[in-house]
Amino acid sequence: MTKDILIIYPETAETKIAVYRGTEPVFLKSIKHKQEDLGRFENIADQKDFRKERIYKELAGNEIHLESIELVMGRSGLIKPVSQGVYLINEEMVRDLTVGVMGVHSTNLGGIVARSIADDLGREAYVANPVVVDELSDVARITGHPLFKRKSIFHALNQKHVAWKYARSVNKKYEDLNLIICHIGSSALSVGAHQKGRVIDVNQAFDGGGPFSISHTGTLPMGQLVDLCFSGEYTKKEVIEMITTKGGYYAYLGTRDVPTINRRLAEGDELALAISYALSYQIAKEIASHYATLSGQVDAIILTGVIFDSERFLDNVKKRIAGIAPIALYPTVNDFEALAWFGVKVLKGEVEVKKYK
Repeated sequence: MTKDILIIYPETAETKIAVYRGTEPVFLKSIKHKQEDLGRFENIADQKDFRKERIYKELAGNEIHLESIELVMGRSGLIKPVSQGVYLINEEMVRDLTVGVMGVHSTNLGGIVARSIADDLGREAYVANPVVVDELSDVARITGHPLFKRKSIFHALNQKHVAWKYARSVNKKYEDLNLIICHIGSSALSVGAHQKGRVIDVNQAFDGGGPFSISHTGTLPMGQLVDLCFSGEYTKKEVIEMITTKGGYYAYLGTRDVPTINRRLAEGDELALAISYALSYQIAKEIASHYATLSGQVDAIILTGVIFDSERFLDNVKKRIAGIAPIALYPTVNDFEALAWFGVKVLKGEVEVKKYK
């Protein structure tokens, strides 16, 4: 496989890009963006041309020839709920990402920018296992009031990729295993119950519940949240930002940088240790709850995310859940690898490309 795959992976303050030749990376880059540059744009979707120009500049500066790119893979954003798999980025998807049909987030730019670059190149663009993969069981959707339903928004790409890797390592099929997977990303976290290849329950990682994370608050005391919303001190936008980008570690420690957090833990920072211990406690509770979700039939627990590089944090989680099932650790998160793997499958015609509608 000598054809190149360009991967577009936007985050809040940077755009990560990669070029893979088959499943081997030949170029990786994190393009940092200044807040004053992004602040010029009223809507996240308006950043498309700015980010695209920076991508082209990096590719040209590193002698990556556009004519060698056979297809483009984009990080999935908040589109309508879909089943797992690979989707062509069509006009309907770009429209839904632009208007934020399921929410507005920088990840929405993954599909928007990927489609635009693919159009420039005369190629196609795809997403794989979007964050809105929905396999929830009927009972998991019920909340406590008919006006509210639980949504499936989580790290589907990473969770299913490490599930597949783990299954291969034990010579089994993902579809034959029951797994509990905890993924801690650069902002949010998700803990999913995988039953024979389907994620039947998972916390809503975007603006929903579950443990707090790097910059998300997770579940908050409902009465206090209602009081805050009607206090007149905060706008709706400010409350949403508090929940999704200014909560968690960031709210307590003033940083979203995981290496910095892990360094503070290693140095014995008392506040960092207290918040870290609280997160390990909440994660362990969430994982343990899925022992019941899977009726006690758990083949393994998988922990993934660079925060698990902290031995103290890892040990605090493991000591509470060790009796449930064997634990597998995948601290390095590589969504590039997962997207490249799907890209190769598309090029080889080994995977069905689904239509988004």
